[in-house]
Amino acid sequence: MTKDDLRNFYTANANALAADISRLKRKNGLFLGTELFTFIAAICSVAAYTVWGGWAWPALAAAMLAAYIVTRRRDVANGRLIEKQESRHEAYCNELKYLQGDFSAFDDGSRYADPKHPFTYDMDIFGPLSLYHRICRTVTSGGADCLARHLSTIDSADPEKAKATADRRRQAISRLAAMEPLRTEFMAHRRHGHIDTPAVKEALNQARNMAIPRFALSPVAVAVAWMAIAGFMATILMAATTDMEAGVPITWGVTQFALVYLVCSKPLRLISKAVNNLHKQLKAYAELTELTATTELREMVTAHDGNGNGATDADSARQSFRELQAMLDGLDRRANVLGLIAFDTLLLSDFFLVRRFLGWQRRHMRHTEQWIDAVSELDALVSMATFSYNEPAATTAMISSKPGVSLEAKAIWHPFLGEKAVCNDFSIAEKNYYIVTGANMAGKSTFLRSIGVNYILAMNGMPVFAKSMRTTVFNLFCSMRTSDDLSHGISYFNAELLRLKQLISSCKQSEHTLIILDEILKGTNSLDKLNGSRMFLKAISTLPVSGVIATHDLELSKMADEKPQTFHNWCFEIGLADKITYTYKITPGVARNQNATFLLGNIIAEIGNN
Repeated sequence: MTKDDLRNFYTANANALAADISRLKRKNGLFLGTELFTFIAAICSVAAYTVWGGWAWPALAAAMLAAYIVTRRRDVANGRLIEKQESRHEAYCNELKYLQGDFSAFDDGSRYADPKHPFTYDMDIFGPLSLYHRICRTVTSGGADCLARHLSTIDSADPEKAKATADRRRQAISRLAAMEPLRTEFMAHRRHGHIDTPAVKEALNQARNMAIPRFALSPVAVAVAWMAIAGFMATILMAATTDMEAGVPITWGVTQFALVYLVCSKPLRLISKAVNNLHKQLKAYAELTELTATTELREMVTAHDGNGNGATDADSARQSFRELQAMLDGLDRRANVLGLIAFDTLLLSDFFLVRRFLGWQRRHMRHTEQWIDAVSELDALVSMATFSYNEPAATTAMISSKPGVSLEAKAIWHPFLGEKAVCNDFSIAEKNYYIVTGANMAGKSTFLRSIGVNYILAMNGMPVFAKSMRTTVFNLFCSMRTSDDLSHGISYFNAELLRLKQLISSCKQSEHTLIILDEILKGTNSLDKLNGSRMFLKAISTLPVSGVIATHDLELSKMADEKPQTFHNWCFEIGLADKITYTYKITPGVARNQNATFLLGNIIAEIGNN
């Protein structure tokens, strides 16, 4: 599949859903008109019976009321279907925007950006147009946190465990990538924004611990309720077929409605208070849990989690959330005045809603919170799988648990560059250092980030942007974007020193580390910078560390002459003629051409021309 195939696929699905939404909305108007007509007709039929008598009017009233109930249920179902189809349509439109380079519909993860993190800040993992911005499709805040945690964490202390985690995650991503309809249905739940996972957990805890009078669970109360319903139906039938006055069923119905409303309104207010602000989120979570508990997804979560309790937990959570979904639907129906009157009068719906809530409290399964966390994990995996699905040119990296730093990539490129990227071959070996020289804008920083970002993708089981890539498990530390902090009296140079100190501390705590540096000691003069850089590299080379270092200091490349087994020179060369040409290809050796003087000369020439 190519990017063009993906565009055609998403466009076709979006257009089909748009047509279906238009059809459903036309049905909506018909349902509303029918509801109004049948309800008024039922009322008029009762009034006509009181004036003229006869059995036909009560029969007509019952028929109209039954028609109203059926139409109302179909109207509610149609409204839900419209909302689902609109959410799916939006999901497909968002993926089309992604293919066009527009990520505005997705979370950029700026809140996770940390300048002190070993690599995320320098590798553009979080923030606008970042890796996270391109990947994230999460529905829940728990899923967003989970995705951020995965992209920020490399467990290099235990290579076997890290490899197993990456392999397990890769298998899950691969399976999910093939489940396109399920992924879209899952992502469609984010239409109204992230579901607040901590708030959902808190609401469920409040509801579970809420003190509600337990009268509705009494067998006596249930028996009385069913007798009241049966008695009301009997009076209606007798009024229609005998000489019984019409006022009897009317009085019974009014009294029945008033009693159930008065008795149940307070408990239902307490229930609504607990879930009111999160009503839609709770319903969405109930739907997500139901979706996640399907056979394929449940097995995937269980396998990814690595324990054998997932299936049982899923069944428990599914039942709990099904009951919650039914309660929330009941609360929704109470918002419709006509429906409230009809259902409370005929079926004592408020009484049975309180009873359902009390039963849910009693039977609430202890695994529900664990399953919410499982949904968060699946949420992150769906985002990763969608990213994988949208990048057909990417490939699977091979991960080895062999100790040491080793990375071999063929035709690697930076994922942000897309189709215009220039690919490069590169290999990194244990305790070897690669000094990369080249002019400004020649591609040094982008190349360094392409190594780091693809390694992060590989360790998360996601496809990498290379023809092939093999890597071991190692710690990663980058220093490419140091900034000052004048509010705390930290100059740029001091910030650099603090970052290098952090780097050394990290390297001492890890058995194997790859460091990626862009210009060591930028904040000092050239000679001091050169001497300091040489001193730093000589010191760090005594540790179990490999490094890729970009620099403009051509003198630093002479370290390869002193220690050719440890230091190696690579460069991005440019062509200087009437204009500068950039190849963006890395080659062995030291760069010969620089462009600063050339470009500045052109600017100065423009001054003379004016």
